Amino acid sequence: MAALNEADELRLSAGPGGQRRPAEVSAAAGTSASVMSTDHHLSITDFLTDGSLTALCAAITAVTGTPVVLRDPDGRLIVTASGADGGRRWAVRDAEGPVALAEAPEFVAPLTLSAGVIGTLEVPSGDFGDAPETRATVGRFLELLASIVAELCEREISARQRVQELEALRRMSSLLVGATDTDALLHVAVRSAVELLGADAGTVRAFEDQDRRLTLRAWVGLSPEYVKASVAVPADSIPDRAALTGEVFVSEDLWSETSAPNLEARKREGLKGMISAGLVFRGKCLGVMRLFTREPRRYTASERGLFKAIAEQSAAAMASTRLLQTEKEHMQVRRQVRLAADVQRRLLPKKAPEIQGLDVAARAIPSFELSGDFYDFIDLNGHLGIAVGDVVGKGVAAALLMAATRSFIRAYAQDVYDIDEIMNRVNQALCRDTRDNEFATIFYGVVDPRRKQLTYCNGGHEPPIVVHTAAGRAPTLSDVQELSTGGMVVGVDPLQRYHRGIVDLRPGDVVLAYTDGLCDTTNFDGEKFGKRRVRQALLDVLTSTPSASADTIADHLIWENRRFVGLNTRSDDTTLVVMRVG
Repeated sequence: MAALNEADELRLSAGPGGQRRPAEVSAAAGTSASVMSTDHHLSITDFLTDGSLTALCAAITAVTGTPVVLRDPDGRLIVTASGADGGRRWAVRDAEGPVALAEAPEFVAPLTLSAGVIGTLEVPSGDFGDAPETRATVGRFLELLASIVAELCEREISARQRVQELEALRRMSSLLVGATDTDALLHVAVRSAVELLGADAGTVRAFEDQDRRLTLRAWVGLSPEYVKASVAVPADSIPDRAALTGEVFVSEDLWSETSAPNLEARKREGLKGMISAGLVFRGKCLGVMRLFTREPRRYTASERGLFKAIAEQSAAAMASTRLLQTEKEHMQVRRQVRLAADVQRRLLPKKAPEIQGLDVAARAIPSFELSGDFYDFIDLNGHLGIAVGDVVGKGVAAALLMAATRSFIRAYAQDVYDIDEIMNRVNQALCRDTRDNEFATIFYGVVDPRRKQLTYCNGGHEPPIVVHTAAGRAPTLSDVQELSTGGMVVGVDPLQRYHRGIVDLRPGDVVLAYTDGLCDTTNFDGEKFGKRRVRQALLDVLTSTPSASADTIADHLIWENRRFVGLNTRSDDTTLVVMRVG
């Protein structure tokens, strides 16, 4: 792109009296501001990276002959400058105080965001002669360009805020995990909240047992005198009672709330502004977290949302810590908590069921110590229930959600006959207890070994396959049937209705249910194992060994998968269940 020449820079950067502004500020690509604080005076320079915008202005000037310049909120000119390494650069022509053009500009298009004006695009006074259409076109073009730039900057602000909120919650989660008891946890929580939202002080009050009085349990930034004066107060007497229901309460002037039980102590401490939220876990309020400022302060919707998320996370951590403290004498429970991987392995069936007319085998290979996959066998009075599932994500969160999903299936399978209704209830339970980004895929089927019939429902899972074998010939792809009847993934839409499918089986038929980790594993070239190879491996073993057992088939599939992947790292859990009809 063309850059401004020396004459252009002299003319466009001239202030009153024609004095040129010295280039005092320059920025290299990649040095845009990373923090969109409410206290930060935003400028277009916070969003510039490689100088493309200034280069665009220079290019428009060169092509049209009509100068287009970029200024920051203080009126300083922003121009293209070349770096020593050949990379694109931009610079600010600075001066003492706000600087105006030597003449009033012909057009001014402000770069307006929700946070205010961050700069302007301007066309200096020019001679358009008898061409009003040209003048109108230039003005319209400048407005459209300013609108596009402002929209991109607004999106950048929103994206940065979301990243900051996620990072804040991530850091707080790691701190809460390290807390060893309730008081330590609450101190970590309130200290993190004060730092993240830029408050001056903070407290956490908690309910003790069945007493409806809020007792001070943790504090940051307060004097010993204030803490000593902060006695337990009845929940019904506090002005921010709405916070106890899970709402965020904001008071810009605490001193005006004459009914507050500790008003005088707050005045002596100089606490004027407050934001509070209840520590609510599963509908029960455990306490209230408050942040204080010594000057009145308003909170944005984003800050309120972040504070509410901190309070909810603190409540969940507080409830979990209380449970651990209550059960600390039970060493086996503590061992199960510390050794979550061992607990998860014990949730899987210890061995395949032994049912006349059925040969069943299963394999589970976690990619990490904890797995989001699961399989289960459920004895249903002579029938066999088979569940295979995959929970989104990995690690501890996925392992906990996996355990909950497995428990839901087992609970409903014992009391509900219709498979589609079982899946409906599991889906509603997961929608109720999980976040929007947490879900699972589930295949659940029940085999009647006497009638040789499989009734199933597929909740968004990788479709299992049935190979119908025939005497006297090797099976082919035409003998393969997919089991896809059911519905979408569970845990997303509570109104989703699921359907069941029925498959008639014959002696020798093979049913394979697996998670996507089997077909999604990749070799060093990035090529996936894929569904085609899964089917071909199954057909190969049935061709070479027509009477292969379920264990033999399962081992062959795992071996072919490992042979394809080689030494490449397994990125997802792999689980499969093989059933052969006798």
